[in-house]
Formats: sequence, structure tokens, C-alpha cells
Amino acid sequence: MSWFNKLVVSLMPLAPKVFIGQVAKRYIAGVTLEDGLQTIAGLNSRGYLGTMDVLGESITDKAGTETPMRLYQALIHELGNNPDLRTGISVKLTQLGLDIDEEFAWGNLKKLLDFAREIDLFMRIDMEDSSVTSKTLQMFERAHEYYPNTGIVLQAYLHRSEEDMKHLMDLDANIRLCKGIYKESPEIAFQGKEKIRENYIKLGKMYLDAGKYLAIATHDDHLIDHLHTYIANKNIPDAQYEYQALLGVPIDNILNTLVEEGHKVRIYVPFGEEWYAYSSRRLKENPDIAGYVIKDFFK
Repeated sequence: MSWFNKLVVSLMPLAPKVFIGQVAKRYIAGVTLEDGLQTIAGLNSRGYLGTMDVLGESITDKAGTETPMRLYQALIHELGNNPDLRTGISVKLTQLGLDIDEEFAWGNLKKLLDFAREIDLFMRIDMEDSSVTSKTLQMFERAHEYYPNTGIVLQAYLHRSEEDMKHLMDLDANIRLCKGIYKESPEIAFQGKEKIRENYIKLGKMYLDAGKYLAIATHDDHLIDHLHTYIANKNIPDAQYEYQALLGVPIDNILNTLVEEGHKVRIYVPFGEEWYAYSSRRLKENPDIAGYVIKDFFK
């Protein structure tokens, strides 16, 4: 089916929006804030933690940041009113204006950090493509100093991530380690599956050995099994790590087992009006998803 799935993805720009909508139903909580909160409540009832994300990125005018800012403020307000919900939030800096003006983006981020501080809410700054990696890390340092209950993301496929991790160790940063999803050149990123896996494991072990907090964010069962065994053999305490996955990714058996064993497992829960772009990207990243969607579509 692999060739067929790739063909479907290549024809995606011609596909009716209803087809992409089938993807959206799997990978996003819904369009509204209420949809997101209900999804988190359902996940919590099954033993999972959550991270809520308002969909959207790469905003290029200041007025365009008003909607995500309003939604994030409403989200933080609702979480303050529902303290039993076990979730944090994540933000993309280009959604707050990083591509427009760094000080403008910092002003928006600082407002959200102030709201988060009021309810002691954890906020993670997401990582985007390599054009903003340095800016994102610089902004994170500023945010972490202002509000320490802030985390960051590193992408294992980038050559620079090992040095970035060493620097973040000094800050005692909470790192979410993922493989990386953006198309990057061989000059700055590992390209082969095994090379990326090797670097992921290397970075994961390095941060765990340093006694720092690591969020193991991957859907690759090889990486989960490898680091899970390493954690057990090294007797690394539960308070130092968690596992993370995207909503809708079909690895429920692994995740359920981890939860049943008492490990922290966090599900990334996106919601909002920008579902089309997000779902299209999910398909491009993983063409095998097309096969699942085709089957569901014709049932």
C-alpha cells in the first residue's frame, strides 16, 4: 500500500476538503475551545495527561496574531476555572508574531506567561522549521528566566541539537525531544531514518544521564522500547521523564501499556479553525495515514 498512499498524498491538493476532514477528525479535538477541553477531560479519565494547542502558525501581520492571543487567553482562563484538568499548553512563536518583529512577539508571549503564572500553568514553546530555531531558543531563554515553568522542544534530526541540549542543561530546561517534521537540507539535518534514530537515542540518554527532565515525544516504537529499557536499567525516577504522542496516532497499545505501568503519558491535543493546514501536514509527514483514511471513508 505504500506506493498508493504516497500517490494519494501527491494528489492531495486536488482532493475535496471533505477528504482532509476525515484526517482532521482523527488528529484534532475539534474547532472550538470546548471541543479541546472535552477531549482533555476524556484523556484524563483514561489516565493520560494533556497539552493543548491552538492551531495556527506563520502569521505575517500583527492583526493576525489577535485571534490566537484571544484564544490562548480564553484557554488559560478556562483551565483556571477547571483545575482538575491535567494539562499544559503549547505555543508556536510565529503564531505570536516572531516572523514580524521579535519584540512584538515577546510582548505577546509575555502576556501569556503572565496569565499562565496566575494559575501556575506549564507552557511549552514549540519548535518550528530551521529558519527560526535560533530565534526560538533565544526567546525561550528569555521566557524561562521570566517564568521558569516554561519548556522547549528540540528536534533530533538537526545537527545542532546536541550543542543546543548541552546549553539547555545549564538552564535545567524541561525538553520535549522529537524527531523533527520539517523538510531540511542534509547540511543541517540527518536524512536517513536510522541516523535520526541514533541521534534521538544519543540525545535522550545524554539528558536523562544529566538528571534533567525529558519528554520522550515519538511514535516510533523502536525508540520508545529502547529508552524505556534504558530508563528501567538505570533506575531513572518517574519524576524525571514522560512519554508524549500526538492525538490520533495509532499506537494506543503501547501508550495504554505505559499508562497501566504507571508512567506519565501526555497527549498533544490541537484544536481550532486552522484544522485544514494541520491535517494536510500530517498526511505529508506520514503517507500511511492515507490508507487508514481511505478505509474509513469507504466504510
